[in-house]
Amino acid sequence: MRNPIIGGNWKMYKTIDEGIKLAKELVNNLCDLTECDVFICPPFTILEKVSEIIKNSPVKLCAQNMHWAEEGAYTGEISAKMLLDVGCKYVLLGHSERRRGEPQEFDEIINKKLKMALSKGLLPVVCLGETRKERKEGRTEEVIKKQITHSLREIDKIDILKVTIAYEPVWAIGTGDTATPEQAEDVHMYIRNLLSQLYNSEVVEKVRIQYGGSIKPDNMKDLIMQDNIDGGLVGGASLNAESFIKIINACKISLA
Repeated sequence: MRNPIIGGNWKMYKTIDEGIKLAKELVNNLCDLTECDVFICPPFTILEKVSEIIKNSPVKLCAQNMHWAEEGAYTGEISAKMLLDVGCKYVLLGHSERRRGEPQEFDEIINKKLKMALSKGLLPVVCLGETRKERKEGRTEEVIKKQITHSLREIDKIDILKVTIAYEPVWAIGTGDTATPEQAEDVHMYIRNLLSQLYNSEVVEKVRIQYGGSIKPDNMKDLIMQDNIDGGLVGGASLNAESFIKIINACKISLA
């Protein structure tokens, strides 16, 4: 059985003091996490401070992004080595807000970042998902297939076990619209079947696939009950300790 994984993406929120307060609240209330893995993604400016607080807790540190180069003249960028230096264990790659942003991140860039993260020992969380327009046009599987095959190019069956896939339909992020458990499960199943074609079913059964998109405490329990949904990548609800803890507990209770 795959151990569920819950991530909290703080995005561009929280000052140092606010981040310290939230991290302390999480640590004080999440002592026993044997049933699932939990990571949080603070902004770069407070990674080190948060790392100090969660250091001896089951909560792990995740960066929101990184550059594909080891080092160099890349003004404003952050390397894998720097993330490891402040205590990061995970890194988000290809979040939809970066795939659709300016400059736009393409699958080929995400692939380069993925290879660098793996080479340095970071555990990547690779995000993918379709827009509302693409879903309405019936192109969800086409979009997902392109993102998977291009982003994971040349990643072998040993390294794929270190990767978490986060399916986050763009139309559900920050909108209040959540894919139904059945809609999410359909895409998660498609992703797992696609990965089985790229690797093999025995390996892929161990790969974790999160759902992301307007997750709340009241929908997490239904999502996690699906066969191919292994947790959640939480946005706004992770900015409040009470709601994030409820989401984690909903995951634990549903799998008990």
